[in-house]
Amino acid sequence: MSLPDDVAQYLDQCPNTSAIVTEAVRARMDRAEAVRKTLAAVGIHLTPEGQAWARSVLSPPSAAQRAESQRYLEAIEAGRLPEVQE
Repeated sequence: MSLPDDVAQYLDQCPNTSAIVTEAVRARMDRAEAVRKTLAAVGIHLTPEGQAWARSVLSPPSAAQRAESQRYLEAIEAGRLPEVQE
């Protein structure tokens, strides 16, 4: 498995890396399940076919889009309304 240098350095300092990796993967799985449940609660039911279709027509977010999403999230977490950049 390949990891970014900063992640590899962090894991090198931890006595139980498998527990950390397991916790991170389970947290991601839990978030995905929470999204599925939230969507189902409002009548949107995800199917494997629908997910495959969406992946076929939607391109992954660009680096700029990911950076903007991160900036927006940080503003919200800091308790301020994010400014929209055009």
